Amino acid sequence: MAGQKFQYDESGGTFYYFVLSFLALILIPTTIYYWPRKKKEDNSKLKEECQCADCQKKKTILANAEPYRALTSWTIKLTIVLGWALLLFLTYRVSQFDYEMASFDPFEILNVPPTSSQAEIKKAYYRLSKVLHPDKETGDEKSFMMLSKAYQALTDDVAKENYEKYGNPDGPGAMSFGIALPSWIVEKENSVWVLGLYGLVFMVAMPSAVGVWWYRSIRFSGDKVLLDTTQMYFYFIHKTPHMLLKRALMVLAASLEFDKRHNSQVQERQSDNDEVPALIRQLPNLNEKCKEHPLCRMYSIKARAILHAHLSRMPLNPETLERDRQFVVKKCPYLVQEMVSCVHQLVMMAYARRVPRLPSIETIENCMKMSPMIIQGLWEFKSPLLQLPHLTEDHLYFMNKKRHVKNLQQFAQLKPEESRQLLKNLSDFEYENTMKVLGKMPLIDFSIRCEVIDDENTNVVTAGAIVTVTVTLERKDMKTLFGDTKAPEKQGIKDEANEEAAGDEDEAAAAAPVKKASAWAKPRKGGKGKGGKKPAQNQKNQKKVPAKVAATATNTASEDQAAAGNSDAESDAGNAEGSDVESAAGSGSEDEEKGKNNSSLDDDDDEEWERLQAKLNKRERLEGKSRLSHTVHCPYFPEEKQEYWWTYICDRKSRTLLTAPYHVTNLVEKEEIQLKFTAPRWPGVYTFTVCLRSDSYLGMDQQQELKLDVQKAPAPPTDHPQWDLSESEPEHTDQQENLSDYTTDTSDEEDSD
Repeated sequence: MAGQKFQYDESGGTFYYFVLSFLALILIPTTIYYWPRKKKEDNSKLKEECQCADCQKKKTILANAEPYRALTSWTIKLTIVLGWALLLFLTYRVSQFDYEMASFDPFEILNVPPTSSQAEIKKAYYRLSKVLHPDKETGDEKSFMMLSKAYQALTDDVAKENYEKYGNPDGPGAMSFGIALPSWIVEKENSVWVLGLYGLVFMVAMPSAVGVWWYRSIRFSGDKVLLDTTQMYFYFIHKTPHMLLKRALMVLAASLEFDKRHNSQVQERQSDNDEVPALIRQLPNLNEKCKEHPLCRMYSIKARAILHAHLSRMPLNPETLERDRQFVVKKCPYLVQEMVSCVHQLVMMAYARRVPRLPSIETIENCMKMSPMIIQGLWEFKSPLLQLPHLTEDHLYFMNKKRHVKNLQQFAQLKPEESRQLLKNLSDFEYENTMKVLGKMPLIDFSIRCEVIDDENTNVVTAGAIVTVTVTLERKDMKTLFGDTKAPEKQGIKDEANEEAAGDEDEAAAAAPVKKASAWAKPRKGGKGKGGKKPAQNQKNQKKVPAKVAATATNTASEDQAAAGNSDAESDAGNAEGSDVESAAGSGSEDEEKGKNNSSLDDDDDEEWERLQAKLNKRERLEGKSRLSHTVHCPYFPEEKQEYWWTYICDRKSRTLLTAPYHVTNLVEKEEIQLKFTAPRWPGVYTFTVCLRSDSYLGMDQQQELKLDVQKAPAPPTDHPQWDLSESEPEHTDQQENLSDYTTDTSDEEDSD
């Protein structure tokens, strides 16, 4: 029976094959992916870019941000070239190897025909042995061994039989296993070095690398935000459920990413002891004397001062504070997104009755406002026209006085001669550059469609149904409005920030109890304040609304959607079985005719199933959505920024968030987003608001009002025994308590109180 043996590569041939294959598998894709390519400068694209002084300064900052780009490119090229040189060398070495023939042919070795007699075979053997014998000058031991084996295979009976059966005169060969590594690896004199290298790689280097990676990764969330920062956001949002914008800015500046103890990239200089106090004296309303931790710490005060200076567009020392400003501002978009996510999670937890206080819609909207403010370097109460290059406050005063132009859309709708007249003190180059930037800004066509997908009648909203709102966003350039004076106004929430900053009397009166409950104010006597029963009165009045109202969606100004009263913080807004609940709203309509035959019902079910499958497939495709849309004009932001948007549904009356803010990151031309939520569990007419907010531009926000006519849910049939839910009735009762009534049931509110 044949044996088995395990051997290393003696000649090194298979080792070369192994290295050659391994190197080729790595080198080919690496070359395709990493080979530096010089970007071709497109003159037409360069002409479309803004040429203002601030944008040119930003280009310089971006160029200086990577000082070793040329060295890195040269190193990559050299490494790839050396890899290909090694690949060619190995290919040449492999081609020079002379291997034994795979098949053993004794007649060919003896150089005799297969019909030769025994005498001719012996004669040929003796003749060749005199030449190949090792004792001869021309001898070759390896060739002589092959010659002897061939002679034996043709003359010896046993060897001849083995050759005829197994192709080898020695019989069946032993099964051998080999490894494509040279044999010197297992040689005794090299064992110490091999063992040391093995221990260094597998026992020191790899565990150390995994440990460092794990230690760093567990400190961050999925968006590369420190978990300690996320916990701090949760604490302050829960502590201040009605957070004002300045308060949100203070919390943002207290992020631990700006603390040197948590981030080694933070620079602390000796000059900060002089420059930071001098900067603080120039900034009003900084509230640097706040005693809350970590808002009172020096890193937080410094970051807050830098953010205030950035929003005021104050020049800073380019060698010290300007570098700190670039570092702080670059971190802010990710931190703002994390703060928005924290508010949403607290809202969902409040719906599930796991936290006592529900963050208001103003809290999450104030967090969202910080993103375009920081991207553009403007306070919220400033005119959005200041996002255009070359425009100053003097231009805005003249434009408002002459033509009452207050936003970007109104300015774009002016005729060319009118806009040129308003900016007559600008040079032709500056005017063309201003209009070029304005023409590339986004103009969003914002529309919504409501339905109940899972019901037979998708146009009727019943109590407790899952309502789906399909938000359609179609992006166009603002230049499509140039000279179009009849285009409708699209920025529906654009004046909300200005009204809040100006201290609108009606809104201040409605939100007065909320503002008194600010987190940093002194404790008030008398508990939670007055007006606790007012939401119940609103609920009673709401029941008097007519039962059937057609669903409509119209653009409304922000002042029409201001909060009209305080509702209980514990009013539920939907099912709380997941923190990733998506936003939606619905529309009601009259019931369809009842006399439909079975075949038509089957057709409707098939069509509904196909629509549902199409939407699910689209959602699966969007899971890997890109983060590239359009480049934002933001000369005061030290990095390239893409246009992103938030869309969500809220209830302005109860000042609550109904759905998770969906972050749209891939709006190039047109996108559809599905937002879902649970309809109120009490029949009636409800007014919700679908909002669209930009995270990059001021004055681009929109909102649409949605009236939802909720019908009474049909009673479940009782003639089906398999639908008997008597055993699970207690569980059903618990679930009913978690459903949202949207401030329509006064008895539930009194029970919760």
